[in-house]
Amino acid sequence: MGSQVADLLYWKDTRTSGAVFTGLMASLLCLLHFSIVSVAAHLALLGLCATISLRVYRKVLQAVHRGDGANPFQAYLDMDLTLTREQTERLSQQIASHVVSTATQLRHFFLVEDLVDSLKLALLFYILTFVGAIFNGLTLVILGVCALFTVPLLYRQHQAQIDQYVGLVTNQLSHIKAKIRAKIPGTGTPAASVVSGSKTKGE
Repeated sequence: MGSQVADLLYWKDTRTSGAVFTGLMASLLCLLHFSIVSVAAHLALLGLCATISLRVYRKVLQAVHRGDGANPFQAYLDMDLTLTREQTERLSQQIASHVVSTATQLRHFFLVEDLVDSLKLALLFYILTFVGAIFNGLTLVILGVCALFTVPLLYRQHQAQIDQYVGLVTNQLSHIKAKIRAKIPGTGTPAASVVSGSKTKGE
């Protein structure tokens, strides 16, 4: 599954990636002007019209003795969608693991297990208040879809230059984080302990 998504985002098959990207963008742009119920109903109606037309077309071919009239979707109808007990248990364990991991992360941030991490999250939410005042959620989703289908491809084409700039930014952020930890009590290494430790080593 992961490799298929990566192939879509890297445009390995231009036709498939283009079709998925166009479908997503068309659906999201429709949601900008119509309600989600209306868009979902029209998409479902469009899909049903396509499948019914193909089914009727096969029946017409059978009537004129140019086909067997078999259901063109029979292969999908014959697929076994039931889950075994082991598959159900494994899926339940994966879901429970994700829920526990999410709850642990939320507890870490909101109960201030690490002050610096909580401050960084607060800063992120503060920035998002300004972003939300400019864009609505659907616009951000559209921008996110555009980024998903362009950023990975651009990164692969210009990986060396991007890694260089990202490294510079990461180093600067590391220096800023170190300074913040040094100034906040309990998050940095006290200067006295560092000096005493160096004296001990010297002795």
